[in-house]
Amino acid sequence: MSATSHQQHRRRRTYALVATAAGLATVGALAAALPATATPESSAKGGHGHPFDRYRDVQLLSFNDLHGNLEPPAGSSGRVTEVQPDGTTKTIDAGGVEYLATHLRQAREGNKYSITAAGGDMVGASPLISGLFHDEPTIEALNKLDLDVTSVGNHEFDEGARELARLQNGGCHPTAGCYTDKKFKGADFPYLAANVLDEKTGKPILKPYWVWKKKDVKVGFIGVTLEDTPGVVSAEGVKGLKFKDEVETINKYAKVLQRQGVKSIVALIHEGGAPASASYNYDCDAPGAGDGISGPIVDIAKNITPQVDALVTGHTHAAYVCTIDDPAGKPRMVTSAASFGRLYTDTTLTYDRFTGDIARTAVKSANHVVTRDVPKAPDMTALIDRWNTLAAPIGNRAIGYISADIPSTGTESPLGDLIADAQLAYGKELDPETDLALMNPGGIRAPLTYAAKGGEGDGVVTYAEGFTVQPFSNTVNLQDITGAQLIQVLKEQVSGTNAASPKVLQVSSGLTYTLDLTKSGADRVVTDSVKLNGAAVDPAATYRVATNNFLAGGGDGFPTLGQGTNDLVGADDLTVLEKYLTANSSVGSPISPPAANRITVVQ
Repeated sequence: MSATSHQQHRRRRTYALVATAAGLATVGALAAALPATATPESSAKGGHGHPFDRYRDVQLLSFNDLHGNLEPPAGSSGRVTEVQPDGTTKTIDAGGVEYLATHLRQAREGNKYSITAAGGDMVGASPLISGLFHDEPTIEALNKLDLDVTSVGNHEFDEGARELARLQNGGCHPTAGCYTDKKFKGADFPYLAANVLDEKTGKPILKPYWVWKKKDVKVGFIGVTLEDTPGVVSAEGVKGLKFKDEVETINKYAKVLQRQGVKSIVALIHEGGAPASASYNYDCDAPGAGDGISGPIVDIAKNITPQVDALVTGHTHAAYVCTIDDPAGKPRMVTSAASFGRLYTDTTLTYDRFTGDIARTAVKSANHVVTRDVPKAPDMTALIDRWNTLAAPIGNRAIGYISADIPSTGTESPLGDLIADAQLAYGKELDPETDLALMNPGGIRAPLTYAAKGGEGDGVVTYAEGFTVQPFSNTVNLQDITGAQLIQVLKEQVSGTNAASPKVLQVSSGLTYTLDLTKSGADRVVTDSVKLNGAAVDPAATYRVATNNFLAGGGDGFPTLGQGTNDLVGADDLTVLEKYLTANSSVGSPISPPAANRITVVQ
């Protein structure tokens, strides 16, 4: 059957917002060793009662953190690094759902048992083509990709639980209405949210688990997002919700599923790790299992019950295929496919039909690049063209001009400096006493690229490109903090909840300091080096600071910013960026990339 026919005949599934345990399918898992007399290849051989008929190879295709990137991501956001046999690295252009669809469909060919799963953040912080329409285009694309199941991520809560329910179940947006003459149908796949509870009922707001079945093969999935979702999402987005511990939740539902007779479990976890190398094919099991990866997922993996056979993870936008020992000391596969649809993971789960479990010693997995040298999937091209036509009147408008690429990566990035400068300039318009601006790096979603993406011309920044950089519609706010509080904010970048994974704020012109990475914790920020316009920051003085409302509320692990006073709410951040670009650039005088020399890093 062709891919198109398969999509047309695929049975539609409808899922309620809150599902009780009594009405759910079931899953469970116990580790089973593959007998020496059997091989993975034997699983496809037939014959009722034949000993080689015992095993089935189940293909698990997975990806994570798509973030509505339907079109090929621009700049570094659309590239992956590959380690070559001689130890050198190669950069490959990657991503775009037209290519992702082709790769997934080709990967499924010849596999009788194939499941496609995702690790959350399918939507949210999306480019204009998806974000302008409240991510309906991405859900439509995921349906066409034949996604079977996904966990929620933190960005699924950017617009709150009610909007997430609409993406699952369908219906027109409550304020924007219907974008076309057809009613939005919602997702054909279940979103799993086992550890996200309604505060009033104490029950998961979506299904906690789901079971994939084909003939006599059953594989169950439990989906969770990071427990700290309230720390990385606006308070309004998680209002009325409670986020539970990932390990406790997965272990709880593994027991539930075991009791219901399903012995194979995959956990979809929107939390991740940091491999020692950024190359997608880096061996993070060298020199030993899991030695090349750090971060929250390591402890999570070590404590999840052995009943779970594999972990599909996300959130950190990293690429890895590692084995991390479970509590019984047995290796278990842990994977992540970077972000933005640049990679997909192909995992072979050898299913033992006698036990209903996965033979974990036979599990194989690898990440594959979504290269752009394959034919585009025509149905995805049609989808992109249709939504781009609707977005074009808004998206194609020029808002500024740049002389070269303005990167968004690094401890201090040129684009981070530019955005902080834009917010400082806007702050001074609202209040001339504004002293500085601080921008969280996670709010900068893409670089600005010099090369034309469409027909706008090289160096032209369109509204669509600006939207891709800052898609959250945060407001730029002003507040007063003391010099002592400012220094504490800088120390919170590398301490507290940010100790293990620092979040270095992007700073406006005039604010300088030294970040000494040879030290630990808060000491990495050298207090005596913090200066504003060349003068040491006075702990007793009051400073007027511009930030977005997310930071002003203490988000991203910066509680001291939540203590600011004399608040003033301004325009949204994209409007502020557009205003700055328009005022400071023209066709004949484009903006050059800032030098990114405000933070001195000692390593």
